[in-house]
Amino acid sequence: MAAGKRLSLLVLAAGMGSRYGGIKQIDGFGPSGETIMDYSLFDALRAGFTKVVFIVREEIRQTVEEMFLPRLHGKADVEFVIQSLDTFVPKEYLNTGRTKPWGTSHAMLCAKEVINEPFAVINADDFYSLDAFAATADFFKHEPSAHAMVGYTLKNVLSEHGSVSRGCGERDGQGFLKSVVERTTVVKENGKIISKEKEGNLIMDPETPTSMNFWGFHPSIMPLTEQLFHEFLKTNSQNSKSEFFIPLVVNDMIKSGQGKVKVISGGNTWFGVTYKEDKEIVSGKIKELVRQGAYPSKLW
Repeated sequence: MAAGKRLSLLVLAAGMGSRYGGIKQIDGFGPSGETIMDYSLFDALRAGFTKVVFIVREEIRQTVEEMFLPRLHGKADVEFVIQSLDTFVPKEYLNTGRTKPWGTSHAMLCAKEVINEPFAVINADDFYSLDAFAATADFFKHEPSAHAMVGYTLKNVLSEHGSVSRGCGERDGQGFLKSVVERTTVVKENGKIISKEKEGNLIMDPETPTSMNFWGFHPSIMPLTEQLFHEFLKTNSQNSKSEFFIPLVVNDMIKSGQGKVKVISGGNTWFGVTYKEDKEIVSGKIKELVRQGAYPSKLW
């Protein structure tokens, strides 16, 4: 990445929070009421990101704008993009009974018109730490074409309070992804990590390189994402629970030889909220990081 080149952060903040029981993207966790998103934005700015694109639902757009525009004023360019149920959906595939967003790849696709530079994709409700943002920014300084996945270790990214969805990867000898599979029901049971599949329980390797949805992409991924979304809709448009996940695009891109994805370091610290019971744990971890001096007690 040449000096002065723009680097965008795409924040996926349109989720419904059904298992959490509220809008966790804008819930306060820090000592001064900071959201988890606040810490990601703070770290991204420190790492050299110059633009922030929020993907939101129409119902929360005004709230997110009022919270974050003043905090980012003069620090980064800001865009707000609505992930609606009909964005990039051809008329013949519209599903009037659907209430749930179309998933992470669709959220990314919604930003197609406002992203023209390398960008990172993160979840609004996951805490990633400065390392992940710095590693991704550094990757783009030296990498003109390959994409990136910040790699986490499966055993370190589970919840004590129930099942979670995780992108479980496999890499080759050069550190590039061979595949990543979205396991939607991963749980700790009897000292083992199990993915509950339709075909039965699959015992997982605790050291599996795992995506916590922190990706680094070049904008060249957008046309492929749009093409694959339309293909996905051909068979899934009337299934109200189906989701178009980022690993679907990544796997197709790798398999078809249209792109490579490097598993990069930076996935040392992660915590997130899936269930209401996770809130106290996350708040405690943030408080400890503040005590250690990693963050000020009031971010902005």
